[in-house]
Amino acid sequence: MPLSKQYRCMHSASCACTKGHLTEDVILLVFQQLNWNPKLIAAFSCACKWFDDFAKRVLWKEFCKTRAPKMMIDLHSSGSHSVDGSWRALGKLLIYCSGCTKGGLFNNIHIPGHFVYRTRFSRTSGKSFLLPQCRSDVLYVSDPCEHLDQGEDGDIGFFRGMFKSFSMSKVRKLLIKRKAELHPTEACPYCKAKLWSMQEAKMIPQSASCRLGAYEDCIEYYVCLNGHMLGLCTLLPLSESEEASELE
Repeated sequence: MPLSKQYRCMHSASCACTKGHLTEDVILLVFQQLNWNPKLIAAFSCACKWFDDFAKRVLWKEFCKTRAPKMMIDLHSSGSHSVDGSWRALGKLLIYCSGCTKGGLFNNIHIPGHFVYRTRFSRTSGKSFLLPQCRSDVLYVSDPCEHLDQGEDGDIGFFRGMFKSFSMSKVRKLLIKRKAELHPTEACPYCKAKLWSMQEAKMIPQSASCRLGAYEDCIEYYVCLNGHMLGLCTLLPLSESEEASELE
């Protein structure tokens, strides 16, 4: 079987692929057989600038479509063929719990970020994180990633999410109307964009803590300029969280 024609990488003289590389079609078939393995896509991206560009344009897109097909169809139902903040950022959001560092977004709590095998994202749950006047927006939110027995901080839950067409959302318009300030130092762990604090903007409804099974005064989340959401809460003991769900 003849090999596909190889192309010399012209992006940088320092690239390792000085003998050329396979066509995009062949690379696509290889990663399809690998079931769009995100760790291999990340390693592939480090080989050279051409590989990194191809991964951003194609491989991360295919990974997202395979990992969360219904969510991807919905995010593109408005006719857009791209996502806010790039496919790589969305791919990372699907599989990575950002954690937090001391002195960062969530004060003195330190929990390292980590990959998660599988996370459920829900559009229905997303409604609980929006003020009544913003509930026509579409927001997908994950179940909380639980980090139990964190000493004085109790049981911590991290959650993350993604807005559809955030640039046209009512949440963004309200943040601007309220003159919410962007965080002076911290950036989105998924796309590096600046962040708005929903707590400082007074845009966290009571229904969010009910949905998470968390204490009402121990929930905080941020939204970046590209519509990625990340947050933290202190989880109620199981019996109390069940009662909160019934109240919702």
